[in-house]
Amino acid sequence: MSARGPHLLGSGGADVTGAVSVDLDPPRRAAAFCAHPDDSEFFVAGTFAKWAAAGTECTYVVLTDGSKGSWRPRDGASLVDVREREQRAAAAAAGVGDVVFCGFEDGFLRSDLETRRSVAEVIRRLRPEVVLTHDPWKPYRLHPDHRECGFAVCDAVVAAREPLVYPDSGLDAHRPALVLLFETDDADHFEDVSTTLTAKLTALRAHESQYESTMGAAGADDVAALAAFDDGIREWAAAQGTPVGLALAESFKRIEP
Repeated sequence: MSARGPHLLGSGGADVTGAVSVDLDPPRRAAAFCAHPDDSEFFVAGTFAKWAAAGTECTYVVLTDGSKGSWRPRDGASLVDVREREQRAAAAAAGVGDVVFCGFEDGFLRSDLETRRSVAEVIRRLRPEVVLTHDPWKPYRLHPDHRECGFAVCDAVVAAREPLVYPDSGLDAHRPALVLLFETDDADHFEDVSTTLTAKLTALRAHESQYESTMGAAGADDVAALAAFDDGIREWAAAQGTPVGLALAESFKRIEP
């Protein structure tokens, strides 16, 4: 379904208590599992652009087909194709090497056994050191796909590491070293994106089908609206970095499985 404008990303900038970490050493491989095309751009594109430039093999995994992400009646299959092309272009803008599309129906994602197995097999194929996904425990989360994606991925991380789970998959078990939950109200890890915010904004602009619903723009020629959207993303990134003194950041809840 369509994503959110900056006003719906969350305010960020909340007080942080307890231990925090800033800037991981770039991992060899990282995979961000998101509910929809464009979710990665909102929450992790700055981090992935930085890691990719440092040599990390970065992959986006999109669980749903994006078929409901429009305010205009149109053919669903056509929209799926459009959003896949946009997601690939957005990934390229951030230096992300590959995109995996799982193809579950937009708006109806379920954290069930079928989805868990599908995601666990992707984890085993990609073998990421770091897995990133939506925080499913975020209080009062309204969007079901974001919630269900987060639960499915967290469950799949556990399944993927156990060799006696899905022994018929033909894939070796894999244990990620770290899970980072984005879109969280309980951040304790921060990535400096001061040098990659421009790449993040460029990646977001690749999602032209979302200009109206996400960016409040009538189209690519609506320069004022798109500039206001960019300003909102900058303000959000600034708020994310405030608790740890970073000018611009993306923030996460850190879990070590």
